Amino acid sequence: MTLRELRYLIALADRAHFGRAAEDCHISQPTLSTQIRKLEDYLGVSLIERNSKSVSLTPIGEEVVRSARQIVAQADALLAATRVPRGPLEGRLSIGIIPTLGPYFLPSFIPLTKSRYPNLQLVVHEDLTQHLLERLRGYRIDAALLALPLEDQDLEQLPLFDEPFWFACPPQHPLAGADWVAEEDLRDETLLLLADGHCLRGQALAACGRQAEPEDGSDDFRAVSLETICQLVSAGLGCTLLPALAAQRSTSTPPLAVRPMRSHNDSRRIGLVWRRGYPKAQELALLAKLMRENAPEGTRPLRL
Repeated sequence: MTLRELRYLIALADRAHFGRAAEDCHISQPTLSTQIRKLEDYLGVSLIERNSKSVSLTPIGEEVVRSARQIVAQADALLAATRVPRGPLEGRLSIGIIPTLGPYFLPSFIPLTKSRYPNLQLVVHEDLTQHLLERLRGYRIDAALLALPLEDQDLEQLPLFDEPFWFACPPQHPLAGADWVAEEDLRDETLLLLADGHCLRGQALAACGRQAEPEDGSDDFRAVSLETICQLVSAGLGCTLLPALAAQRSTSTPPLAVRPMRSHNDSRRIGLVWRRGYPKAQELALLAKLMRENAPEGTRPLRL
């Protein structure tokens, strides 16, 4: 059994397709198939269920892949530690980010990072919090930009900045000209919220004083993106709460009125999260420092 065979197995697990996994590994499909068979023969178990339409892991295959990810990650860390010393933040770094932050934060963050650390190769994965945490625990990404706090003792959580919420409504709405909007102003408003699974949904409910879901589900929509919600608000179908970075991009197209919030939960905290014991934690702390010192306009940087 070799690290190369484990890497092939991980690629196949990620892609669920021999052809695409072979392309990722820069080998032919027959070679990949042969190496997987060789690994199965060595372990004495079937790792892959094969049929004409799909490829999936067997139960023991899933366990082997979980172990393989840890082994490969530890081997890569050992290799990096024994190479000729290099500067900080060089090479490949896989980082996750939630969809309600990615489109608004990455356009400024990536150029800044490339300017400061030109030898860093950022690989970005945008997904829901739950899926990013699964990737993080499964050694599939190195760190993630998420909303804090998280109830997980196995993760390091470094706060970066607070992002206020803004009330968004059609320009003709009675609250469009208000100096600010309070919780009590929203009691009878139709709120358009993201679908279940988005952490922003619960945060928005808390910001407007609604700790529970509507009993009949009649007073909210459940969209999968903030862009969709903004279009619905512009069409006069309701109002919403937007994080500051999204609010800055959503005031002209489509036309919206956005007003500041006054609430006990009027912001969300964004932080960088990684596995406890991650060998390059000091480098991630450097990256977090860069983000904190260059917090986007409209957010509140944290001086820790």
